[in-house]
Amino acid sequence: MRKILLATAATACLALTACNPGGGSGSKPSATPMPTTPTPAGTPGGGSATPSSSGPGASQASLALGVPSRTVGTKLVGILEITPTTVVYTKEGDGTASRFGTFAVITTKDASLTANAADEEPAGANGTKGGWRWIAANGQSVAEGNGTAYKVLVTGYSGVGKIEPGTYQMRSEVFDLTPEQAEAGGTLVYTDATRSASRWTIPPTDSGPQVADVKKRLAS
Repeated sequence: MRKILLATAATACLALTACNPGGGSGSKPSATPMPTTPTPAGTPGGGSATPSSSGPGASQASLALGVPSRTVGTKLVGILEITPTTVVYTKEGDGTASRFGTFAVITTKDASLTANAADEEPAGANGTKGGWRWIAANGQSVAEGNGTAYKVLVTGYSGVGKIEPGTYQMRSEVFDLTPEQAEAGGTLVYTDATRSASRWTIPPTDSGPQVADVKKRLAS
């Protein structure tokens, strides 16, 4: 009878062991991995990526001299890629003396990128609606061609009119500045047909690949 009871107990014990999740070798069941939420690619501020040049008509932070910006052509026709390339500071140029002390002469490369000929947006009344402006370090705004700047012609950088598809022109913008408006450099602003502004930080000293050429042409 004793043997029968022992055998029955052993059988029950084996049955319990087989049903126990932690039984057998004593190992615990592997944990079921929890689903993870993937991190979206291109999260703002993530990594070291920097935003690309703005699309046509988009406002943007200031770019460096030599960096292009895509803009909408006048009358909303075509796309112009505008690249300020060089800045030269001079007291006189093309036989004209600065009224306020310093000319800031900036050259640009304007390229037409679409199937329609495109042109820059002209300045509106008092130069406030479109075209080019110089913003001094103290925030003062100066329109292109002010003072005696309108008399300065930079030969070879005087492209005008519509730019045909797939071609470009070299142009120039001239500002007549006081020493205070020029000494710390400034921000060059172009406002296109959509009233969106492209901005470039202009250094306070002559800069860019065409410095020597521009100086030579201003002196002739």
